Amino acid sequence: MTEGVRLPWRAAARADPVPVLAAARKITDDLIDGLAGTHVRRAAHGLRRLFGVAGLGLTDLSGSLLWSGRPGPDATVAHVLDEVLHSEEPASVDGVEAVPLHVHDELAGALLVVGARGSEVVRQAADVVVQALERGRLEASADQAAQAELRALRAEMSPHFVYNALTVIASLVRSEPDRARDLMLDFADYTRYSLARHGEYTVVAEEFRAVETYLALQRAVLGERLKVQVRVAPEVLAVAVPYLVLEPLVENAIRHGIEPRTTTGLVQVHGQAEGNDCVISVEDDGVGMDPKLAADILAGRASDGSRGGLGLANVDRRLRNVYGAWYGLTVETEVGAGTRVVVRVPRFQPGVLP
Repeated sequence: MTEGVRLPWRAAARADPVPVLAAARKITDDLIDGLAGTHVRRAAHGLRRLFGVAGLGLTDLSGSLLWSGRPGPDATVAHVLDEVLHSEEPASVDGVEAVPLHVHDELAGALLVVGARGSEVVRQAADVVVQALERGRLEASADQAAQAELRALRAEMSPHFVYNALTVIASLVRSEPDRARDLMLDFADYTRYSLARHGEYTVVAEEFRAVETYLALQRAVLGERLKVQVRVAPEVLAVAVPYLVLEPLVENAIRHGIEPRTTTGLVQVHGQAEGNDCVISVEDDGVGMDPKLAADILAGRASDGSRGGLGLANVDRRLRNVYGAWYGLTVETEVGAGTRVVVRVPRFQPGVLP
């Protein structure tokens, strides 16, 4: 039995499972955008060859069929298709068999087959299509959720931080007007980068610039309680990364690592090349946390938003979606021992451009 495909026993006895599995995966990829996608006809070709039928058609709810091979008589096809889409039950007329395609209990379209060796073949072909469509919807939902979280990150500006930053700037207007002006420009840059619409990707240099602006404002607010060190190697400045992956990590380091301390704390942000990878670390010597909590945060299981669960989980998910499971965030922490968050991405990735 292949992945999601049950062939008739005679065909299964003869078929090489490796090309059969590869064909099923190719069909799944072609249907990832649904029955109105650009590769539906190619999926129909693959299904017809995989199941050895004379003709095979796919349609969404519009009733517009895309055929591969020999289509059935127009009148017969129109009749059986109308019956299936209205009754949502299988139908067969003069050698043309049709089945409805239900995705997550909703009618998504229909599959028509000419010259099938029994209704079992039609059902198996429909199973392949439905599994592909379900996968496509799940991936689309996951992407929409990640984008919604990114929009939430862009809009999530701590009122406490904003109030403190503006209060400090106001207090300096008379005594240190030049510094007040510089901090106001930093605040404007920070809000622009956090709230403005951007493309999906930026470069490491822009992310570090946003981090330095944020740190300048936090140093004005926290004074001697905050020490910072920022160091980035020139060879990674042009590396393309998803937008807003560093600032949430630095913000978490200060809010949940340094601010709870009563003494001076240090935040270090370093970026360097390691072979073909770009590795960026955000480290604080603050209060730290339970490693299990850190694991729950990355897995999206932490319900306490005050611990930065939304930001860290979103950054990790977006990195892994773009680059694969090998990349993303790692967190090293212990209670009372500070926290180190490491970002690892490839220095060059096809399709990732700022």
